[in-house]
Amino acid sequence: MVKVGLTGGIGSGKSTVSGMFRELGARVIDADQLAREALEPGQPAYREVVGIFGPGVVQPGGGINRKAVADIIFQDPERRHRLEAAVHPRIFEEEERLTREISLEEPQAVVLFDAALLIESGAHLRMDKVVLVWCRPETQLGRLMARDGISAAEARARICSQMPINDKKAYATHILDNEGTIESTRLQVEGIYSELKQ
Repeated sequence: MVKVGLTGGIGSGKSTVSGMFRELGARVIDADQLAREALEPGQPAYREVVGIFGPGVVQPGGGINRKAVADIIFQDPERRHRLEAAVHPRIFEEEERLTREISLEEPQAVVLFDAALLIESGAHLRMDKVVLVWCRPETQLGRLMARDGISAAEARARICSQMPINDKKAYATHILDNEGTIESTRLQVEGIYSELKQ
């Protein structure tokens, strides 16, 4: 089994690349999905998050309004750090449990941990390889504005809340250039996957 961290800046196209790896047979563990599960009512992180952000982030059905939380944390680094301290340990615990499960089912698996904050959180240190989905910061900005329907200032605040994408290159064993066509991206994914399988 090989443990691979997949990361990239917000708007870099990481989710698209993750889907391509999944189609090729990689076993994908999605940090964002684990975060959603950690924030379900009744989970320990749920109570902590309501404590950090107040009852205003609780939706009528009882769930956490992730957009409301996102709007706050991209403006408030202190509360962002408190959120990460509440949620990250739960994500990593579950990621390790799922990885153990996969290793028993499929000892030769390529297990891909898809995490935007892989490097910032230190989780890259537990990976055998790190794949960075890279694009130019101005491409990130344009994609993020189009995807989320937000202003340039809001998009910049979100990008600035993460480590600059060019700084992440130093941590990557593989850099996937996602500036070009979807075909070019797919070819790079296929090349990296066949390397990881060996």
